[in-house]
Amino acid sequence: MTSRTRQDVVHFATDFTLWGIDMPQPAGTYRVDYDEESIDGASWIAWRNVGTFLHLPAIVAGSATKQMMPVDLADLQSALKKDQQQ
Repeated sequence: MTSRTRQDVVHFATDFTLWGIDMPQPAGTYRVDYDEESIDGASWIAWRNVGTFLHLPAIVAGSATKQMMPVDLADLQSALKKDQQQ
């Protein structure tokens, strides 16, 4: 089984909360890593998510402390959708 890490950037226009992160996070642009494993078929390759990690703090925040927090992909997608609707 092959694995990969895909990176993306997400933007929140307002403060947000995610399950597993103790404090609300400020609006901003955040890096996200998606760990994926291949699902091999006879004539195709697909990928499934096995881990999602949010980099804290936001990209523009000037902080010496950086951390990657595991988050639930569905929770992250829900928070992004909620943010876009506001």
